Amino acid sequence: MKIDSTYNPATTQIASRPVARPLNEASSNAESVSLSQLASTLQGTERPPVNAARIQEIKDAIAQGHFKVNPEAIADGLIQSARDLLDSQRKA
Repeated sequence: MKIDSTYNPATTQIASRPVARPLNEASSNAESVSLSQLASTLQGTERPPVNAARIQEIKDAIAQGHFKVNPEAIADGLIQSARDLLDSQRKA
């Protein structure tokens, strides 16, 4: 099979949409977005909980060579994540 640049697929326009501009591009139309105080508060608190003591424990165990990896638990978690993803796609 010879590969060349003469292939022109047939195209059909599905819907006309405005072209998205990069965020840093200046706009002649002034647009603004404002969040409520509650939304601003919630946005600032959406951080996962961090257990600094547990993190330090794991770092110390790794440094001392005592940290044990449980491949069965990792595999089980990976399989469960894949199942959850498939279930969510089936429901959508």
